[in-house]
Amino acid sequence: MSISIDEFAKADIRVGKVLSVEDIPAARKPMYKLQIDFGGTTMQCVGGIKAYYSKEELQGKVVVAVVNLVPKQVAGVESQCMLLAAYDETSVSLLSPDKGIAAGTKVG
Repeated sequence: MSISIDEFAKADIRVGKVLSVEDIPAARKPMYKLQIDFGGTTMQCVGGIKAYYSKEELQGKVVVAVVNLVPKQVAGVESQCMLLAAYDETSVSLLSPDKGIAAGTKVG
C-alpha cells in the first residue's frame, strides 16, 4: 500500500523524553505505561516493550513517537501516543535521535 506525501504529513511525529515507567499488571502481554515529555506537554503511552527494555533502560530515554493519534484503551489504560520502533521476530529497538535534540522537536 502506498500513501501520498500529504497523507504522511498528517502524522505529527515528535521527539520525547521518558519521565516515568510503570508496569501494567492486568495486561495479557508484558506492557509498560510510560509518561513522556514532548517539550512541555506530557503524554501517556502504553508500550508492549517490557520483554525488551527494563524500567531503568527506559527512564530518561529519548524516544520518537506519533503524538496526534486518537487515544486508545490498551489493557485498561489510555494510550495517547505511539512509540516508533524497528522490530523483527526476536527483537525490538526503539527509534531515538543519534544526536542531542530537545523534547518536542518535530520529526519529518
